[in-house]
Amino acid sequence: MLEIGGGVTVPGNELVFSAIRAQGAGGQNVNKVASAVHLRFDSQHSAVLPDHLKQRLLSLSDRRIGKDGVITIKAQRHRTQEQNRRDALLRLKDLLQKGMARPKPRKRTRPSRRQREKRLQQKSHRSELKAKRRPVRE
Repeated sequence: MLEIGGGVTVPGNELVFSAIRAQGAGGQNVNKVASAVHLRFDSQHSAVLPDHLKQRLLSLSDRRIGKDGVITIKAQRHRTQEQNRRDALLRLKDLLQKGMARPKPRKRTRPSRRQREKRLQQKSHRSELKAKRRPVRE
């Protein structure tokens, strides 16, 4: 089980772990031991996630979340499979908590009169500079 917060707990049967061989240098052991972990979690078919969280997860721009809502996390930072498993769970928890955070609503603002005038003055000044670069017509 993975406690996320806000009354949401992901049961262990919705998390799919698979052990794989880690990439990179590791000496003699790297070719024999599958210490890296792939964690897959199908957020769209989860029974415990609320609908607004599922939609927010799909709208996040994170490469770990597929178009179908399947979250795939590869953990290979540590030497043991158990540490990598814990690391993958922590990263999934962080991702789900990021999805639970409500985005601040945007307040529409208008530029002030002074700002509009200043922008127009800058445009006309730039236009004059460019006009001075043109060849003189007689």
